[in-house]
Amino acid sequence: MNYSVKKIGQILNATTQIDSKIVTGVSFDSRKVKSGDLFVALVAENDGHDYVQQALTKGATAVLVDDRHQIDSKIPAIIVSDTLLALQQLGEYRRHQINPKVVAITGSNGKTTTKDMASAIMGSQYKTFKTPENFNNEIGVPLTLLTMPDDTEVLVVELGMDRPGQLTTLSELVSPDIAIITMIGEAHIEFFKTRENIAKAKLEITKGLKSQGTLLVPYDEPLLTNAQVKQNVQTFGQDIKDINSSSSKTIFTYQNTRFAIPLLGRYNIMNALAAISAGILLHIELKNAAEALQHFDLTKNRTEQLTTSHGVNLISDVYNSNPTAVAAVLATLKIIPATHKYVVLGDMLELGEQAASLHACLAETVINANVDGVYLVGPLMNKYLYPILQRRFDSAHLHQYETDQLAELIKDLQTSGENGDVILLKASHGIHLENVVNALVK
Repeated sequence: MNYSVKKIGQILNATTQIDSKIVTGVSFDSRKVKSGDLFVALVAENDGHDYVQQALTKGATAVLVDDRHQIDSKIPAIIVSDTLLALQQLGEYRRHQINPKVVAITGSNGKTTTKDMASAIMGSQYKTFKTPENFNNEIGVPLTLLTMPDDTEVLVVELGMDRPGQLTTLSELVSPDIAIITMIGEAHIEFFKTRENIAKAKLEITKGLKSQGTLLVPYDEPLLTNAQVKQNVQTFGQDIKDINSSSSKTIFTYQNTRFAIPLLGRYNIMNALAAISAGILLHIELKNAAEALQHFDLTKNRTEQLTTSHGVNLISDVYNSNPTAVAAVLATLKIIPATHKYVVLGDMLELGEQAASLHACLAETVINANVDGVYLVGPLMNKYLYPILQRRFDSAHLHQYETDQLAELIKDLQTSGENGDVILLKASHGIHLENVVNALVK
């Protein structure tokens, strides 16, 4: 990015002052501003306009502010009516200026892992850029577009969703050539009430999908395969052969090509096949895709495999959680060869009035996983799942903690398991089991 204040003003049809300055980056957090950045004063819980001077002190070249706030005439600035809308408009402009092929990914689970896989595959033949971290909302997506290098040929962008209409905005912003829906789970069912409504909201990703674009959906999800959309629809996930899992990787054959991914679980095969299918659409050779997936950069806290100081293997999947995701990762745990296995389950959030039944229904899945110990964290797990599991586990093998008792959980887990044993941790991000993981691997 290399725009003058004047140029940004022209893009946004906005008033400018001191418009000769050159902007080379964008930030909305005054603490993270770098020299040359445009500081975007967003109005949310905190008003970014209160931090304009701090941003300038940190090295911001100019500021993007709204016309309801007074701004010193000596400050290089772009003045608009709505700074968030202006940020999105600026991102959309850059998307079309660079004009890469865009692969957009959404889904109740797996979208970040699929993003990482797709980026690795595309990167085997193209100059590829992907959504940093989890920048997948109305702020993060335009920031992704604005931080994309000038020579980007393929952009792999993650689109999040927690309410109707959100994906329409984001899809129209990135105008994808390929759209992927990884799966339909129960995430955000508190707001959507049914999986059907979640599917309908996920299908908003087609609102910005180019008319000649392709929507990729899992072959075994009728809520998606039967959807009526204008663009081409293809399925992924079928015709897999020779699946074989070890403690550190999953191997499978697809279209006569052997793939080995450094992740566990059939659900990660589905994520890989979504990414591979997108690669095929962009003419990536399968041998290159297979090589790319052997070692790829995985965003933190997405089914990470770690080891404690005393040799216990950790499977950390603590960024989000819902019943479908828990069932999938417990099915994976069941087939991992280990002398002893333990599971730590934190509350699944945003399930609304269905929270009680959806937590209780995990009991059979937990029991069938054949684990040696269960650690439950949070009021929902303790109220609805714990009483059912008491019928199967004695007090020495079933433990419960409140969300403010993570220190006690860490202490207990540090004495659980021996070299080669496995501990799986799964929870919604709001439970903060990442703190437990970090303590165990120190």
